[in-house]
Amino acid sequence: MPEGDTIFRAARTLQRALAGQVVIKFESVLPKLARVDVDSGVVGRTIEKVEADGKWMLLHFSGDLILLSHMLMSGSWHIYRPGETWQRRAIDMRIAIETAPFVAVGFNVPVAEFHTAASLARRRGFNTLGPSVLADDFAADAAIARLQSRSEEETGVALMTQSLLAGIGNVYKSEVCFACGVNPFRPISTLTPAELQALVSTARKFLQANVWDGSGDQIVTYGGMRRTTGSFDPDNRLWVYHRRGEACRKCGTAIESRKHHTDARTSFWCPVCQPMVTAEARRSAAAG
Repeated sequence: MPEGDTIFRAARTLQRALAGQVVIKFESVLPKLARVDVDSGVVGRTIEKVEADGKWMLLHFSGDLILLSHMLMSGSWHIYRPGETWQRRAIDMRIAIETAPFVAVGFNVPVAEFHTAASLARRRGFNTLGPSVLADDFAADAAIARLQSRSEEETGVALMTQSLLAGIGNVYKSEVCFACGVNPFRPISTLTPAELQALVSTARKFLQANVWDGSGDQIVTYGGMRRTTGSFDPDNRLWVYHRRGEACRKCGTAIESRKHHTDARTSFWCPVCQPMVTAEARRSAAAG
């Protein structure tokens, strides 16, 4: 599933290509969009801006019309010049927005809906989003408070709960926990204020680094983001994710993995660098 940095980069690309342009053609095979009179309802409108909020993308058209989309596991947006050959099959097209200079094509986009500002505010799953990790106005204190509201939730699950903190997916969850020395199966109630602060700030640091280095869509957290130096090795880009049985890059212990009971997502961790805490330590952290 694309994580928050992927959606942010896609929104940024669409913003650069489409902002200020007038729609001259709109197509969609998605039932929720096909039920709308899209030709008369979208054509002629100006694309005002494109933005990301967590894992959601919003295309704002003039006249209070918003296209809300979510990529889930396999969706993607491409930009082409009119008449340029698409890199994906036409059968995979779900949405196509044509302007004079560019065509934006959403391939295998599973969730897309038209909204007004009022209906968007009522949209379940979107109107409860927590602070977006990549937002300019990201408030770490608000994110920490939301995490603390789920005191008995396992840390790995809480970090991926979009109503608590928006934009973190399965890869970043494991990588952030490792970088902070936090076992992903520890309940939030066992975390110290310093550990909570570290988790939130490291998540923002990792996502921002992968947004701004401009080196493609492979997440890199290990080796000082070596893509920027030209020496990026795709086999050495992550600390723990998908490295079960391999040596920890810090201590040499074999990386472990297992699924969380709550969401059945798999976390990867080093049992030495990320130990579980004792019941006594948990009570102490809760008291403090």
